[in-house]
Amino acid sequence: MKSTVLLISVFLSSVTVGNLVEFDSFYETDCSNLRLGQYICPDPSYDLVDPKTQQPRGCTKMNVAKVLCRAADGIICHETKNSTFYKNMPCKWTNGYSFETALLLSIFLGMFGVDRFYLGYPGHGLLKLCSLGYMFIGQLYDILRIATQTLRPADGSYYVMAYFGPGVEVITSDNETYKLPQDDWY
Repeated sequence: MKSTVLLISVFLSSVTVGNLVEFDSFYETDCSNLRLGQYICPDPSYDLVDPKTQQPRGCTKMNVAKVLCRAADGIICHETKNSTFYKNMPCKWTNGYSFETALLLSIFLGMFGVDRFYLGYPGHGLLKLCSLGYMFIGQLYDILRIATQTLRPADGSYYVMAYFGPGVEVITSDNETYKLPQDDWY
C-alpha cells in the first residue's frame, strides 16, 4: 500500500499542472500566459519612464511598449530561462508636441493660425490666418478642443504632458459600435 502511494505521489509530482511543469519546486512555463498576480510588470528594478515624454520607454506608433516583467518566485520562463520576460504594455506614443505649448499658442496666437501650423495642419492654419481665426469663433473652438485633447497633432501622436497633468481618454463610436442589437432578456 505504501509503495503504491509513493508511486502515485512520484507520478503526480512529474505531471504537468496546467501549462506549468514542476522541477524541484520551480515551475517552468510560457510566461506570456501568466495570470495577474503571477508576475509584476514593470520590473521595479527597470527604469520604465522616459523623462522627456513621460511614457514608457520604447513606445511605438501602435501605442504599445515592451516592458521587462518579473515572474513570481518559483516560476521560470521558457523564453529566457529565468524569471524575467517582456510583455506588451499600453502607452501613448508622442512625437514631441507639447500640450502646454499648443494651448498657449492657441490662446495668444490662435487668431493667426499659429496653433494649427504647430500641430501640423497648414491648411487650417492658413484659413485662420486669412479670416482672423474664423472671426475669433474658430480660435475659441480650437482652444476648447486643445484643452480637452480632442484636437491632437496631425501625425496621430499624443501630446507630451507633465506626469501630473490631465489625461483624457476620448471615446469614439463608429458603425461597428454605434447601435448594437440588444438581446431580449425578459
